[in-house]
Amino acid sequence: MPVRSPQLSFDELGTPLREVTFVVLDLETTGGSANGGDAITEVGAVKVRGGERIGELDTLVDPGTGVPPGIVALTGITSAMTAGAPRIEAVLPTLLEFLRGAVLVAHNAPFDSGFLRAACERHGQVWPRPPVLCTARLARAVLPRDEAPSVRLGALAQLFGTATRPTHRALADARATVEVLHRLLERVGNLGVQSLEELLALAKESAPHRPTQQQRQKRVLAQRVPSAPGVYLFRGHGDEVLYVGTSGDLQRRVRSYFTAGERRRKVRDMVSLAERVDTVVCAHALEASVRELQLIAAHQPRYNRRSRRPHHTWWITPTVEAFPRLSVVNSPREGALGPFSSRQAAAAAVDTVLDAVPLRPCTQRIPASGASASPCALYELGRCGAPCAGLQTPQEYAPAVTALHDLVAGRDDAALRTMADEVDALAARERFEAAARLRDRLAVLVVGLARSQRLTALAALPELVGARPDGRGGWEVAVLRYGRLAAAGVARRGTPPMPVIDALRLGAQTILPGPGPLHGAPVEEVRLLHRWLSTGGTRLVVSEPAWTEPARGAGGWGGWAERARPVEVDLD
Repeated sequence: MPVRSPQLSFDELGTPLREVTFVVLDLETTGGSANGGDAITEVGAVKVRGGERIGELDTLVDPGTGVPPGIVALTGITSAMTAGAPRIEAVLPTLLEFLRGAVLVAHNAPFDSGFLRAACERHGQVWPRPPVLCTARLARAVLPRDEAPSVRLGALAQLFGTATRPTHRALADARATVEVLHRLLERVGNLGVQSLEELLALAKESAPHRPTQQQRQKRVLAQRVPSAPGVYLFRGHGDEVLYVGTSGDLQRRVRSYFTAGERRRKVRDMVSLAERVDTVVCAHALEASVRELQLIAAHQPRYNRRSRRPHHTWWITPTVEAFPRLSVVNSPREGALGPFSSRQAAAAAVDTVLDAVPLRPCTQRIPASGASASPCALYELGRCGAPCAGLQTPQEYAPAVTALHDLVAGRDDAALRTMADEVDALAARERFEAAARLRDRLAVLVVGLARSQRLTALAALPELVGARPDGRGGWEVAVLRYGRLAAAGVARRGTPPMPVIDALRLGAQTILPGPGPLHGAPVEEVRLLHRWLSTGGTRLVVSEPAWTEPARGAGGWGGWAERARPVEVDLD
């Protein structure tokens, strides 16, 4: 069994305050700058736990220099008093041992911790980086200004009527700070603060971002949230879902909504309306992300901005007529190119596709027998065969349609090579601006085709099983069917993974393929699954049939697109 470090960690959630050991420290020095040559002249520290005093440390320190008259007048510590005292390098080991496993508390903590940290660096000691609590900042976070206009130690001692009054001597000031700390801890319970993590977060909250008292009181909503991967749902007064999110640690993430770390105004408004937090525990982060997409699509939470319309995507597809033309639709059909996030992006891609394949750009319907219209200028430019004027038959037009299908399916990249050759030809004729425009449009087409072909290839598989190392000696397992997550599980360290995988396959959801290139699967889910499979060391365990991508697809042009485009390219 591994030995637990005695040092408290900021990431340990839910440590009750009654179980926390505090070391309340005060230092007297020759001045106010640890890095400016000033030195420690006295150390006073009090160790407390559960309201009980369990130890004290008090010593003068020889600063190695005279004590300035101003400091003598303030503290009463003279050079004669420190002359026989130990040097700080002799005091440090004892003081650091006294601090071990405790939270360091001080009034104006940056001053005291800064001097100690500088002393450790100067004398070869390792600074243990304990959690640090500043009682001055805690007081400002807890006490209203009309009750405590000043948070100086003397003012707070007077406000609370402490038995020990600060005198600018280390031990007396540390004892007074202990009493102030205990009185402040009595107040934080009313704010819903019950753990060390919540206390440290409260002391760090600045006034502009400090949660309201109502928000602090709602920290109780996180009490029963498990510390596990999954999805959380904030629900309002009418049980409506306000917000859906996901996390590898549900408890830690939900608690963060009630601290200064959450600064988004809309989210803080959402928290003020929340009455309950529901959770869905998942096997691992991939399952949580998929469930999040599904829940957002089902509930349409008003405070979620992304993924609210997972099926609202756009595709490019040829029309069904004698002389097909390209059409932008939001219902994917077999052989369509996409998805695109907006109609405008799809329309721009249409223009680029027309550069690659000789389909007609007009939108009129043309009967199989042709029409009697006059050819347009594109005919004169050699960009169209003018079927509208009866100068091209459906049989003569068919190769352009075949070229489109081959390009989209990745069976032939001749159209891409033709465009790339045209870019080179324009550059050779020193028409650099025209070459750059065509290059950028080709790069956009390559990216769109690569994304479409990758997602389509994955969504076509009846079953695929992937396993990814969980970082703890085990495996995260996912069963995919037709571009959807059908089952998820974990084979813990020491557990043979194949029996787990076999059980997941037997119990996986039955998914029937739907229409379109993605067989009915949501675009974001397929994209999420593809990213999980292709990153993070994921291994393919089962693929029926084998997962392949087209040999002449746009994926092979990814390097060209990255070099050619002057902007960032997303090939995922």
